[in-house]
Amino acid sequence: MIQNQKKFINTAVITRIAILSAVATVLMALKMPLWFAPSFYKIDLSEVAVLIGAFALGPAAGVVIEFLKVLLNFLIDGTVTAGVGELANFIMGCSFILPAAVIYKYKKSMFNAIIGMVVGIVSLTVVSSLLNYYLLLPLYAKAFNMPIENLVGLGTKINPSVTDLRSFILIMVVPFNLLKGLLSSAVTFLLYKRISPILHV
Repeated sequence: MIQNQKKFINTAVITRIAILSAVATVLMALKMPLWFAPSFYKIDLSEVAVLIGAFALGPAAGVVIEFLKVLLNFLIDGTVTAGVGELANFIMGCSFILPAAVIYKYKKSMFNAIIGMVVGIVSLTVVSSLLNYYLLLPLYAKAFNMPIENLVGLGTKINPSVTDLRSFILIMVVPFNLLKGLLSSAVTFLLYKRISPILHV
């Protein structure tokens, strides 16, 4: 009987992960451009489904949902960034949901959920800034065989204060990820209590 119960729980968890991954994939496809960043920076709310899953099913489940979301999106839409955008989405998604889920798992309360999301937003912003500066934007430039200055120039057209890679990060990347983290956290906060009862096993 215990073995059957474990099998049921495992099946239930896998089913919930699959459903949340599908929802996250749909949300990832609904990208919106932003007025203060180049067109290749588009915001979506896919992390809402991932964060809800990570809160309800644990940090490891959150990572799996994040991975499946990126994989499904890649299989459905392909890539226009030579895989760089997909890699970035996974790493930065994990940098956001993992700290939040770990803190919430330690003690499941509204206060810890808020603290976790705040830490997640800070983590996302710091990780995205460092990755874009040292790895992702140089990889973009290399993948499309263009000087890094050309990417910076796309930011300069929108905001003349962008004069180099560092100012690009501060003026474009930091606000983008702060906004994404805040929006994802706010929507998760509004939805989680209503959805969580059907996700727990």
